[in-house]
Formats: sequence, C-alpha cells, structure tokens
Amino acid sequence: MISGVIPGSIGSTSVIAILLGLGYLMITGVASSRIIFSGIAGAAAMGALFNVLPLNDSFAQLPFYYHIVMGGFLFGIVFMATDPVSAAASNRGKIIYGFLIGVLTVIIRVANPAYPEGIMLAILFMNVMAPMIDHYVVQGHIKQRTKLARALNHA
Repeated sequence: MISGVIPGSIGSTSVIAILLGLGYLMITGVASSRIIFSGIAGAAAMGALFNVLPLNDSFAQLPFYYHIVMGGFLFGIVFMATDPVSAAASNRGKIIYGFLIGVLTVIIRVANPAYPEGIMLAILFMNVMAPMIDHYVVQGHIKQRTKLARALNHA
C-alpha cells in the first residue's frame, strides 16, 4: 500500500508520492496542516474506536492505520480537503473540519461496505458544514471576548 503497486484509482495508490506532494504543499504554504493532520487524527481515532467495539465487520476490525493508507484517504485529505475556497476558514474551524472528515470517512467505510471510498462523501458533507463550523467558532470567540471585556470593566 505504501509504494503504490496495488490496484486503485490514479494518484491514490502511492503513499510515497502523496507524501511528496504533501511536502511540496507545506513548503509553498498552499495546504493547511491543521486540516490534514486533524483529518488523519480523526480517522485514526475512529478506526481505533471501531477496533475496541465488539463488531464482526471486517472493515471495523482493520487496524486504524489501514484506514489512513488504504484507498484514497490520504489523497483526499491532502489534495481535496484542503481546498481553501470550500474548507473552513478559521484555525479552530479547520481542526474541527479535518477531524470530522476523518471520522466520517471511517464511519462510511464501516457502515457501508459497498462504498469503501468514503473520503469524497465525507469531504462533500463537510464542505456543506464548513460555513456553520466557522460561524459557531466565531460566535464562541465573540462570547469569550465579551466575557473578558465585562470582567475587565468590573475590575
């Protein structure tokens, strides 16, 4: 799975090539590391959770790292989820956005074995939710600053 000598979609089988692309995107500052690493953490967390649950599903019992290197997950989280136009804009929103993409990808893979490539559906769903995530993150910042301003005025 690492070298790309397995059958699969073009561009999504070689983890080494994807990691080289990730390095280039990080050096140029195009991709958000918050989205990428929180997405990987979300997939790992959900994969580990499914390993603990007593399920007799073959996808649920895969080691968590298989969900990261299997299929188009890395390709999707590196090249598609980091689209600056449709992704979350706030820093905390990017972390939530990426984490939920990873979680949803593993849930889709496990819940529907006929659809093993859940990354695209997870990205599309979270692209719809990105404005809402940013809205609530900004509202949280406003509430926090308002509370701080009131505390300073009363002191």
